[in-house]
Amino acid sequence: MYSEQAPVPGLAGRLVCVWTRVVTSAGVGLVVPDGCVDLVWGPAGPQVAGPDTGPMPVRLSPGDRYTGVRFRPGAVGEALGVPVEALRDQRVPLADLGTLPELAAAPLSPEAVQEALAVRLRALPGPDPAAPAIAGALRTGRSVGQVARELGLSERQLHRRCVRAFGYGPKVLQRVVRFQRALRLARSGLPPAEVALASGYADQSHLSNEVRRLAGVPLGQLVSRP
Repeated sequence: MYSEQAPVPGLAGRLVCVWTRVVTSAGVGLVVPDGCVDLVWGPAGPQVAGPDTGPMPVRLSPGDRYTGVRFRPGAVGEALGVPVEALRDQRVPLADLGTLPELAAAPLSPEAVQEALAVRLRALPGPDPAAPAIAGALRTGRSVGQVARELGLSERQLHRRCVRAFGYGPKVLQRVVRFQRALRLARSGLPPAEVALASGYADQSHLSNEVRRLAGVPLGQLVSRP
């Protein structure tokens, strides 16, 4: 059973949601790239789930409980005390980072987690204010060069800012946001050929190949997962 709740108003600009999951049957869960960074409290203790560039399987056992805080893409900033690119495709114990020691204890209520985060974030510089515009522009399917010119940046500057904000460069970010758009459309019931066209893929085959690379399973199987 999985559920999400909106973050407190003071964190709405930084967090997507606070989520919980209680596992009811054994299996392997699949985490796919979404541009986000999560703090997760689960059976292995508090961990940071960095920005993914491919599928991350998670072995699940009945009765396992998870609570997570999901940062918006590009919004983690300096909250974790390490560059976000150092967390790419990683699951790192929160205690190993040496930051947010008050959150390295479990269990904590979602309210306590958000309160501690809010205190830390108020003491730090904010994330790159251009991050939402970068992700939004790349989501439209325009080339990296076009997006850089639109934002008044060189391609090198755009790459540097993407890595700092998202943990990877603009080409990877574009693949991730396009994939996430395709996934949302597919889950709404749109046929795959129309999903491919609406999401900026060359054709349905291009969509299928990209989904397999990023998620490790076909689109239909991914959509049918709970």
